[in-house]
Formats: sequence, C-alpha cells, structure tokens
Amino acid sequence: MPPIRHPLSDPTHPGRRRVAPFPPSPLDENEQVVLVDEQGTPIGLADKATVHGARTPRHLAFSCYGFRSDGRLLVTRRAADKATFPAVWTNTACGHPAPGEAPADAAARRMRYELRIEPADLRMVLPDFSYRASDGAVEENELCPVLVARIEDDPDPRPDEVDRWAWWTWPEFLAAAADPDSGLSPWARLQAPLLDAALFPNRPS
Repeated sequence: MPPIRHPLSDPTHPGRRRVAPFPPSPLDENEQVVLVDEQGTPIGLADKATVHGARTPRHLAFSCYGFRSDGRLLVTRRAADKATFPAVWTNTACGHPAPGEAPADAAARRMRYELRIEPADLRMVLPDFSYRASDGAVEENELCPVLVARIEDDPDPRPDEVDRWAWWTWPEFLAAAADPDSGLSPWARLQAPLLDAALFPNRPS
C-alpha cells in the first residue's frame, strides 16, 4: 500500500501558501512626507526617499504601540538594511502620514503594510511629541504623535521592514528604555516614560 500523505505536505497546496491579507498601498511605495514648522503647521511636501539625510527638515510622523489584551506590547526590530536606524528594536510601528491623512489612519495602513496585522481601538495619547535623533549618518527630526492600539494576532512582517519581533511586558519595555545598552530606538526611549505616565496616571510612584 502506498504511503498516505497529508495534503499540506505538498508545498504548493493553498493551505501552505503565505499570502498577505492586505495588498501593499501605493502610499507606502511612493511616500511623501509633510514638512512642518516649529509650531507643527504644514509648510510643504517632500519625497520620503530624499528628505532624510545628515540634516533632515522637520516633518510629520507617528509612533504606534500595539498591546494585546493581556497587556503585552508588540515590539519590532527594524530590518538591517533600512536607511534610518537599521537593526534597532523599537515600538510596534512608525511611519509618516500622507498629505491630508490622519495619524491613526496612517498607523493602521502602516501596520497592515509592514506587519500584516489589523489594529483595533486606535487612539491618540501623546499628540505633541517631537524629537531629533541621529544614528551617525541620518537624522530624524519629527513631530511624532504617539498612538496606542489593540492587537491580538502575531505579525507576519515584511522582511525588508522588520526582521524580528517579540511580545514584551510593559515593565520589560520600560527597563529596555532605561538601559543604554538595550539597543532600543532613541524615540522609544523618550516616549516610554511619557507614555507610561499617560497610560497609568494613578500608579504609585
């Protein structure tokens, strides 16, 4: 009698294919960023591919923190060949709103594109956060509102965007933000204590 093979042992079977549930958005393939002045007022547009350099003009961005219902945070490590801050651990997703796009809509779009996950309950927590940071080659200079979202599923990331991911407890993330040798991104280090105070205002000091 010939051996019985399960259908999923065939690598071409539809059940074995990894198909992204969300198609890439043209906004992610041909990004423009919104330039802003020190008050956060839009003053122009620039191609994302050309705006980041040793001196970067101030522009609009966002950071999003995705939490599971058990309180764990999805952290990601940026791919090693990214142009800015490669191979650093950071929050769930970062990016740039397109012209006229709300930060929450941009965060949802970017998480679908980078991580193939669908966030829920997106809300703004730190609307006025901004920072400047350099990795020695490229500077970030961003007005970067911080949002939180609920995420239940494990990600299936694009390898050119994210090469590793993990679920951390919030105390683990705070400890990494306070540890200069943790490899966490500079913006996450700055955001962590502010976000902690905003999310847990009644925690005993």
